Amino acid sequence: MPKGKARRVQSREAQSAFDAEAFLESAGAARHVVSYSKGKTVFSQGQLSDTVMYIQKGSIKISVLSRTGKEAVVAMLGRGDFFGEGALTGQPIRIGTATATTLTTVLIIEKAAMLQLLRNEPTFSERFISYMLARNIRIEADLVDHLFNSSEKRLARALLLLARYGDQAGPERRIPKISQETLAEMIGTTRSRVNFFMNKFRNLGFIEYNGDIKINTSLLNVVLHD
Repeated sequence: MPKGKARRVQSREAQSAFDAEAFLESAGAARHVVSYSKGKTVFSQGQLSDTVMYIQKGSIKISVLSRTGKEAVVAMLGRGDFFGEGALTGQPIRIGTATATTLTTVLIIEKAAMLQLLRNEPTFSERFISYMLARNIRIEADLVDHLFNSSEKRLARALLLLARYGDQAGPERRIPKISQETLAEMIGTTRSRVNFFMNKFRNLGFIEYNGDIKINTSLLNVVLHD
């Protein structure tokens, strides 16, 4: 296994070994749990930014709306992910909108409580900083992907990331049903192009979809092929 991949898998395993939710509970952090149905908005762009969220189960779409009304999906998050962390950096308002893409349970942590944990609990602080560094690396990779790769490669990479490629053993992964419109927003192309490439991937045996999508790791060939 290449060294780079080994480091990535080890990092994810190390993170999952740390139960952030249990730590928050044991530390007595001010928090509450809220469930959101599919399509429900967790917070909207422009709202006050004063809490940090942690996904207990389900999935969240983070999107940004431009002044001209164009929407872009900037992240798809799942169980064990934090979001809304801009509140910790002095960000006064939300710069994006968070929407549940399936029935989702979110742990909401008050800003003051989160800052206190980061100051007083080095184990939690290390876990959180590690998560944020990994997120920044992912954002940089996404930018490079958009600048230099074709829409076909961007779609293949997006599907592999949604399936959390490299986190588990085995040749196949399943991801929850996601619309072609959302995939198009994620990779910056049209729904018709996404439909074309999804059919191509299916014909080549890289994916199966009928409701949920099953990703074969052979889809990685599309990303690696020049």
